[in-house]
Amino acid sequence: MMRRCSRNGCGEQAVATLTYAMAERTAVIGPLSPSGSRSGYDLCARHAERFTVPRGWELIRLAAPSELTPVPDEDDLMALADAVRRIGLADDAEHPPTPDPDTVVEIGRRGHLRVITDADRLHG
Repeated sequence: MMRRCSRNGCGEQAVATLTYAMAERTAVIGPLSPSGSRSGYDLCARHAERFTVPRGWELIRLAAPSELTPVPDEDDLMALADAVRRIGLADDAEHPPTPDPDTVVEIGRRGHLRVITDADRLHG
């Protein structure tokens, strides 16, 4: 499901998340968070680009506005489809295998997506 911009009256697709660090008087605009949260505000590219902070505040942009335009990545989509397919083909489709959190190892990263595996599979 596509998330929409949090600004009143804007129905554009959200591409960035705005969060505040009130104690530091800082606002941070970065790539869209994986899931919506009460502490962040989803923004479309136009509102992310035009956002300003009050005098005395600092604005940190973790991605340039041009980088916030969503561009589908076929590699990410294929990796996701393959992962879903493998889970669907698991012997026990009712209860797919769940990795032990103590042995999970990150073997790759692309944007906010992580590729993980069980450490036992790497060494065994």
